[in-house]
Amino acid sequence: MVAAARMSAAPDKAWFVYLVRAANGALYCGISDDPQRRFAQHQAGKGARFFHTSPALALAYVEACAGKGDALRRERAIKRLSKAAKESLILAIDGDASAQDGVRDPLARVS
Repeated sequence: MVAAARMSAAPDKAWFVYLVRAANGALYCGISDDPQRRFAQHQAGKGARFFHTSPALALAYVEACAGKGDALRRERAIKRLSKAAKESLILAIDGDASAQDGVRDPLARVS
């Protein structure tokens, strides 16, 4: 009972799904509770082996999610997209004047 009370009292932490562009043009998809910190780790060569062969150049896309579970599901969906569809997500953010801090839900534009 005490654990249940603790769980319901704890606020949900914000989670994000993000795309990082590598030097070779590839896009890496991941999740984090702090995408800027995680991008800095990728640039420093920490974490994902993906960046051992081609360094991280830019944090190209960030999308806010309701929680870690939602971020994991969204990451899985984005990873299934073609590179062209991932590029469309990035372009949708760049072209959306209503997006604040580069965070929005681009699903409506991608099929």
